[in-house]
Amino acid sequence: MENQDQTPHFASLTHETVIKIAEEELEKPFSGLCRPYKSYINRIFELADMDKNGFVIKFYRPGRWSKSALQDEHDFLLELAEAEIPVIPPLRLKGSKTIGASDDIMFAIFPKKSGRLSDEFSEDEWLELGRLIARVHNVGAIHSPKDRITLTPDKVTRDHVSFMLKHNLIPKELAGQFTRTTEELFDLIAPLFENKPLIRIHGDCYSANIINRPGESLYLIDFDDMAVGPAVHDIWMLLPGYVKDSRRELNLFIEGYEAFRDFNMNDLKLIEPLRAMRYIHFIAWCAHQVADHGFSNLAPGWGSAQYWQTEIKDLAEQIERIKKEL
Repeated sequence: MENQDQTPHFASLTHETVIKIAEEELEKPFSGLCRPYKSYINRIFELADMDKNGFVIKFYRPGRWSKSALQDEHDFLLELAEAEIPVIPPLRLKGSKTIGASDDIMFAIFPKKSGRLSDEFSEDEWLELGRLIARVHNVGAIHSPKDRITLTPDKVTRDHVSFMLKHNLIPKELAGQFTRTTEELFDLIAPLFENKPLIRIHGDCYSANIINRPGESLYLIDFDDMAVGPAVHDIWMLLPGYVKDSRRELNLFIEGYEAFRDFNMNDLKLIEPLRAMRYIHFIAWCAHQVADHGFSNLAPGWGSAQYWQTEIKDLAEQIERIKKEL
C-alpha cells in the first residue's frame, strides 16, 4: 500500500458522473438511483438500471493498490466463480476488462447481492463455512498472485513497523519500547512460519464478510484484503474467541473443511502469532490513513502517548500468551 493524497476528483465524484460511467461501461441506461455506501477507504455507490437490476460501483482510493494488485483480486474472484464457489465477481466492462479508469481513478462494477449477516453461526453453518473456505483455498493454491502482500512476520508485519518508525508516528519517548517489543515478537514467531505453505487467501475473513442469501448459501464477500498467507489465517477471525474457548466451533469448521481439503492441526499454533500481527496491521492501517488524508476515527486518541502505551502493553501480553502455547 502506497500513500498519496486523494485527488479532488475522487473526493467530489458526483452522482451524475457515477451514473454516466456505469452507463458507458455496461452500455445500457440506468435510473437516477445513486446511493452512497459507507466506506473508510473507497467510494462505493449502489445503482440500478431501468429494469431495476441492482449494481454496486466501487471507486478505489488512489495510491492504495496498484492496478496489478486489483487485477489479482478480480482474477481470484473470477476463478472462484468459475469453480461455482459463492462469491460476487466483478462484471466485465467494455473491452472485457474488469477494471475501468476515470481521471486515473480505478473502479469496478459488481452485481448487487443482498444478504443477511450472522452474529452467531449455527452448527450447520459452521460446517458450511468449513466447506466454503476449503474450496476457496483449493482454488487459491493453484497459483500465486503477481502483486499481493505476503502475510508473514518478516514481510508485511516488519514493513508495517518500519513505516511507522520512518514517519515518526510513534512518540519519541515510546519508539524504543515499541521497537523492542516488536523485535521480541518477530524473534519469537518468525520461526513458526518457516516452510509453511502460503497460498492465496481471503485475508479478512470474519463474520461481517459472510452473508447468508435465503434459498442459496453462505457467500464470502469483500476480497479487498486478499493476500498470500497460511490457510489458517482465514479461520481464526471467524472464531468467537481464543481457540481454547472455541473448540466446538473449530471442530465443526474443520469437519466441514476436511470434506474438501486436508487441515494441518499444527497450523493452529499460528493463530496467536497471526493475532499479534493483526494488532500491528490495524495500527499501521490507521497510520496509513493519517499519512494519506488525516483520518483515524476508527481508533479514538490515535497517536497519543496513552494510545501507544496501550498498544505496547497489548502486544507484550500477546507475546506472553504465545510463549505459553509454544
